[in-house]
Amino acid sequence: MKVIKHLAGILLVGLPLVSHSQEEPKKETPAQQKEVFDPELAKELGADQYGMKHYVMAFLKRGPNQSQSKEEAERLQRAHMDNIGKLAEMGKLVVAGPFLDNTEIRGIYIFNVETIEEAEALTKTDPAIQAGRLVMELHPWYGSAALMKTVQIHKTITEKEI
Repeated sequence: MKVIKHLAGILLVGLPLVSHSQEEPKKETPAQQKEVFDPELAKELGADQYGMKHYVMAFLKRGPNQSQSKEEAERLQRAHMDNIGKLAEMGKLVVAGPFLDNTEIRGIYIFNVETIEEAEALTKTDPAIQAGRLVMELHPWYGSAALMKTVQIHKTITEKEI
């Protein structure tokens, strides 16, 4: 009889564990899922205490000179794309892309520079700007230092080059 009582006690004690283990684990909210701060990565990316840094954002706008032939416009576009690649490889351009609504504002850049003057010097390397096909509107911008990883990550997900 003692053995039966002892086994019953073990089974009763174990029941809450069995029923609890069948429940789904509670999911953490995004605020509870905070990753551990990585000071080396923050330093590498130039992050401040908020994980942010200074950039210059550029709005690429339709320029005053749109009179190129179709062939010349295509050549300038190819040279523009090549320049984007060069600036990204230099670490000076972290985001670039066109707008899809065919308005005066054609696209954006986010330059990894501190000043408007530095960004202006970089924009002058673009053949489409040199030809007047595009103009840039530059603004100081404060954003996530994680953007510095964009070019590296983009390479790993690109199947075909533009």
